[in-house]
Amino acid sequence: MRQLVSWPVSAAAGFVRTCVVLVVSMLVPAVWAAAAGLWMWWWGGNPWPGLAPLLWACVGTLALSRPICRMTRSIVAKWTGTVIPSGYRQAAPVVRMSTGYWWNGFSYERTSRDARRDQRMRLWWSDPATWRDLRFAVIAPFALGVIAAVPPAGVVAAVVGFAHPAPAMRLIGVLGVAVAIGAAPYAWRPVRPVAVRLLRPSPAMALADRVDELTAQRADTTVAQAAEIRRIERDLHDGAQARMVALGMSLATVEKLMETDPDRAKALLREARAGATASLAELRDLVRGISPPVLTERGLVDAVRALALDSPLETAVDADLGPRPDPPIESALYFGVAELLTNAAKHARATHAGISIARTSTGTGPGIVVDVADDGTGGAGVRPGGGLDGLRRRLAVFDGTLEITSPAGGPTHVRMVVPCESL
Repeated sequence: MRQLVSWPVSAAAGFVRTCVVLVVSMLVPAVWAAAAGLWMWWWGGNPWPGLAPLLWACVGTLALSRPICRMTRSIVAKWTGTVIPSGYRQAAPVVRMSTGYWWNGFSYERTSRDARRDQRMRLWWSDPATWRDLRFAVIAPFALGVIAAVPPAGVVAAVVGFAHPAPAMRLIGVLGVAVAIGAAPYAWRPVRPVAVRLLRPSPAMALADRVDELTAQRADTTVAQAAEIRRIERDLHDGAQARMVALGMSLATVEKLMETDPDRAKALLREARAGATASLAELRDLVRGISPPVLTERGLVDAVRALALDSPLETAVDADLGPRPDPPIESALYFGVAELLTNAAKHARATHAGISIARTSTGTGPGIVVDVADDGTGGAGVRPGGGLDGLRRRLAVFDGTLEITSPAGGPTHVRMVVPCESL
């Protein structure tokens, strides 16, 4: 009985999706049909007027190819969850030179507007994705449109058959209804394999994008390492080094006062001992900030549990990780969790948090997924130069991803996913 109830709903949803696929895939044939109509209307024995509709159809096909492919990627991602990378080349920043002209990566222009216009045109023509989109727009009517036209054709046959008084036509109407209902849930499904096959970037384009991504990651890693080194130097200079200098001066003073003023010397020794203890504590904090001992000795799960105990939030940890991942991955995830808990307590004014650590299966093999949720005010997002942006870049070094769901008013849910072959 449940199947009987759900079948019309599936057929109706499938019919709507089929109609969407049919409209998107038949935009280019519609342009050419309109051009053919104009050509027949203008034809008067002179072939030259017929070139205008042909030129219009070619320009329309080129102009529609990229919107058609974007709509196809959108419906595939929405209906099937398959994300197809666009692979379009990104425009470089337009820079104003000392001469007053604007450089767009290809030529010099007098104004920034002209430079961007010229840049867009050159990128559009030189981008291999443009011709890939054109190929899809030409093939889609045959690979998708013909199949997607079956349910609407069945509906048309049903309407015509039932509207005609002849008994034989009623049989055609019944067959039309059967074809429409039977084909509707399936006629839209070829859009996924066809789109994946024709719209994904070529290996050369994917390799070029990967090289650009790795270059950017290397630059980010270099900047982060330099900033970390400067932080360590500043902490040592302002903290432990200053205390050690003061300790040396105190010991030199004690050496002079041992015979003349023993009480004063003892007081200075007590101060020196307190300073040495404070310096040792600062050095331990500095080392803990670089690599927490609990993370090195006991692994990611126990380190996160210790972090939860020290957090001002009431934090619950649910972890099932198994074998330990590589130390760099452990460090990146640990400091990611630490930053998320700090943000939840400091900015979101949360009171409760939950951390989940588990193994997962990514597109490249096994990996780790870490979920951090809090009951704060929400509104978190990745902003250029912000803490979450830095976290995203740190995870990208390991091909990891950062997903944030934080509507205004909360709650906030952050997911970190990192591939890890050692699991």
